[in-house]
Amino acid sequence: MVGLAASGLQITAARPSIFFTHWIFKSSVATVFNSCNVPSSVKRSASLHVSSLQPIQHNLKSTSARNYAIKANSEASQGKPASVLPIDLTGKRAFIAGVADDNGYGWAIAKSLAAAGAEILVGTWVPALNIFETSLRRGKFDESRVLPDGSLMEITKVYPLDAVFDNLEDVPEDIKANKRYAGSSKWTVQEVAESVKEDFGSIDILVHSLANGPEVTKPLLETSRKGYLAAISASSYSYISLLKNFIPIMNPGGSSISLTYIASERIIPGYGGGMSSAKAALESDTRVLAFEAGRKRKIRVNTISAGPLRSRAAKAIGFIDMMIDYSLENAPLQKELSAEEVGNTAAFLASPLASAITGAVIYVDNGLNTMGVGVDSPIFEDLNIPKYEQ
Repeated sequence: MVGLAASGLQITAARPSIFFTHWIFKSSVATVFNSCNVPSSVKRSASLHVSSLQPIQHNLKSTSARNYAIKANSEASQGKPASVLPIDLTGKRAFIAGVADDNGYGWAIAKSLAAAGAEILVGTWVPALNIFETSLRRGKFDESRVLPDGSLMEITKVYPLDAVFDNLEDVPEDIKANKRYAGSSKWTVQEVAESVKEDFGSIDILVHSLANGPEVTKPLLETSRKGYLAAISASSYSYISLLKNFIPIMNPGGSSISLTYIASERIIPGYGGGMSSAKAALESDTRVLAFEAGRKRKIRVNTISAGPLRSRAAKAIGFIDMMIDYSLENAPLQKELSAEEVGNTAAFLASPLASAITGAVIYVDNGLNTMGVGVDSPIFEDLNIPKYEQ
């Protein structure tokens, strides 16, 4: 069973809110138009191409993308390069698997996609469904739902989901009879994909933001076969299953994104139970799936390797605060990572701006993955290593 709504250590320190800020847009345009020796006619053509955005279709879409588009179109009509490079997902529909509260990566990604104009559908682990829907209905998440324009993120529909099971035939009798599943139906991966097709016809973006390792606190040498295979099933094969069942209803040119962690390639003591193996498998699968989904339906497949973040799920591992402190001391950027930074990266990867990026592991961890040693060790105390001072 998929007990964690987001993977391992990767989850949020504070309630996420936001999107790509204006300076990112401006600096991107400056890089493209000012740093290169590009003829003015090409600049104008590129500006028109960038700013030719689809209209806002309904009130679920954020007005932020519209405002950026209006400004870009106005400047382009005057023969000037656009001063913004908008991430516009207007008219796109996203399904995010692994949203069970308002402080995980799944929620942050949903917000960034919504801020860019996408319609949001989510899949929530069946035992957590009632609490999530009740909290959403009673307004407990309203503060976290605020978008850049002041409106609240709308979730068009919440689907019950247990991504450990491909179809009803896979579900053992004890799960079918479990009272935590009572009252819910059509929650296997195949059934959810069929329900989304029946309700909406198609999607453009698929996000895998779930993982579980029942023995995550055990060293690998003490992990049972059952625990190891459970981690692989919930944390990596579940992504294959989701993409397999959703790709027939994904529009060509769509994007699929998962979440991974640096434990896939480096030793992180305490991140056990086969979870490091599951993340390594997920990254390998990302490359293979990029080829297969790309050739089959022009779907891009990428994964985000996010740094340690504080959340309800991450706290269950027991040493999340230690990992955050370690990152603050040793990463090139000495700041705490926020969920919105991961959400913003997902929005970029889902957008046409990332149209040539597939099969990639994108690190969003303040650069911690680049370090070969921990510079906070006493052995380096005489090296005069610089620290950021505010």
